[in-house]
Amino acid sequence: MSTDAATVRRPLRADAQRNYDKIVQVATQAFAENGTGASLDDIACRAGVGPGTLYRHFPTRDALLAAALHGALTDLGDTARRLIAEPDAGEALDEWILELARHLRTYGGLPESIAIALQDPNSPLGTKCQPMRTGTDTLLARAKAAGAVRADVQASDLNALIGSLAWAAERRGDSDAALQRLIRLATMGLR
Repeated sequence: MSTDAATVRRPLRADAQRNYDKIVQVATQAFAENGTGASLDDIACRAGVGPGTLYRHFPTRDALLAAALHGALTDLGDTARRLIAEPDAGEALDEWILELARHLRTYGGLPESIAIALQDPNSPLGTKCQPMRTGTDTLLARAKAAGAVRADVQASDLNALIGSLAWAAERRGDSDAALQRLIRLATMGLR
């Protein structure tokens, strides 16, 4: 199935839509509690459906993660659009880096899950996260043009840096203030 076909959903029957919504609700809670490696069978059980029902709606973990992150990813896309309109390209990039790192801490293991998904053109999670990559590309290009960051900084390097910082902060149990400090230290090298 192509990526475009995978993102288009036919309308569901009312009972199927209730199951879908319940699975996403329970998965959101389970991923928050146990990280991206939460048991899919446990999610199905907690949602009151069989594993077959879960896998009919979400054939892969990536598909379920994409659904659970839908609202957060939409908000992140809105943030990127708002920051692109900001007059100070350097400050806009700094804010983007912090917001993206915060997003990557939504669930334990999310930085790794997204990094892997972005390498797979057929991953529903990678497809859903494409606006994150576009936001980084655009905001970095603006900051370079404004002379706010070094010309040799690549978007792929910046994404790896953000993911690594988010992963480290999550693993260490850092506060938001500690994450901001790590980001400030790391972004000094971008100037």
